[in-house]
Amino acid sequence: MQLSLLPLLLLVALSPPATSHYSSSSSTSSPSSSSVSEWRPARATYYAATNPRDEVGGACGYGDLVKSGYGMATVGLSETLFERGQICGACFELRCVDDLRWCIPGTSIIVTATNFCAPNYGFEPDGGGHCNPPNKHFVLPIEAFGKIAIWKAGNMPVQYRRINCRREGSIRFTVDGGGIFISVLITNVAGSGDITAVKIKGSRTGWLPMGRNWGQNWHINADLKNQALSFEVTASDKSTVTAYNVAPRNWDYGQTFEGKQFETP
Repeated sequence: MQLSLLPLLLLVALSPPATSHYSSSSSTSSPSSSSVSEWRPARATYYAATNPRDEVGGACGYGDLVKSGYGMATVGLSETLFERGQICGACFELRCVDDLRWCIPGTSIIVTATNFCAPNYGFEPDGGGHCNPPNKHFVLPIEAFGKIAIWKAGNMPVQYRRINCRREGSIRFTVDGGGIFISVLITNVAGSGDITAVKIKGSRTGWLPMGRNWGQNWHINADLKNQALSFEVTASDKSTVTAYNVAPRNWDYGQTFEGKQFETP
């Protein structure tokens, strides 16, 4: 099993953490039926971080997962699920099934997609190539895996479903770059969690579409210095929020600002 940590990292300043959590299937805070998809079969393995740097990076660009608020309630996805990074920020509920020896009954976990599990074509999909297509595979931190199964279990059958993300606080925009190149990392997104389109507006410009650089890093070539910045963010469920004057006109690279949040039922 290989967990890909994308070599390109944008080192940015992040705000204090938001809340991301584990939950029990019997919890009163479980998602409502209107915010979830049907259960689907998959498999799950885990990794144990042996170095603090193992919790930093990933193919979604969130950097330090603890500082950005995701903690250990995260997951790396196989190629079939990762959707070239489009899925970054989406939330899943997982539960262990079909194994009375290793599953912890009546439990589930809620995790956020933050990383990519790269295929290993030296092995067959039904052998050591857990993340090879067409497998639907989740790679969890051992802390999360241990909430639904005994860690000795290894490669376990699970069921998963998409759910709405619940976040404390607002969407965060971390601005980086230099000159006329602006890169914005977008985190702490509620609702569907994954973003399909972003627009930026200076106080002296109209709305300008941004392109996805990688993960949830969006970029544009535009001279927006000394202008207040507004953002329009569209999620995969087609909902859109517009946050006006998120960054003041004296913003600088490396700063993080908060804007309007998606509503969740």
